[in-house]
Amino acid sequence: MFHTDRWARAFLAVSGENSAETFQYIKIFSSQVKRIHGAFFGHSAASELEKVLLESVNTAGITEESNAALYAVRFVCLLVERNRFKYIDLLTARIEQILNARNGILDVTLESASPVDSVFETELSQMIKERTGAAEVKMKIKIREDLLGGFLLRIGSFYIDASLKGQINKLASELNRTVMSANSSVVNGGV
Repeated sequence: MFHTDRWARAFLAVSGENSAETFQYIKIFSSQVKRIHGAFFGHSAASELEKVLLESVNTAGITEESNAALYAVRFVCLLVERNRFKYIDLLTARIEQILNARNGILDVTLESASPVDSVFETELSQMIKERTGAAEVKMKIKIREDLLGGFLLRIGSFYIDASLKGQINKLASELNRTVMSANSSVVNGGV
């Protein structure tokens, strides 16, 4: 079992005040590692990988003064050594959630039946910032034609269904409940 939260918190504890910069390097280095075909893990694979990644740091002109790149290299290599690199996407998503929470950034997902215009997106972001007190809103927009119209809004575990499909389903459920209640009254001798 992979403990995403434990690994994310360990990463943040080690990287300290450079965690945001280190996280950017983690994303860069992990994309490089993903391009390597085949399964590799263990100490020798991690050692070889560390050499390659440190070489890319040096050729990119990143100074030794920036510990962020070095922490990122060592963290990615630790994941490879422990055969945990396969969880890098889960881990980076969790690290990003924690960093966003620390910085007052709110992740929002807007699922819409059709493309959303920039005016609506801006107004919705501003309204969410005002109501939640967030410093910034990161909005991911997904198109879902099955919604028929309207949108779904997800803010963490909070969920707003303003879709036509959701309204139809709610109406059908209420109608079904009313019909079942009326049938129950007739069966039990009521009017």
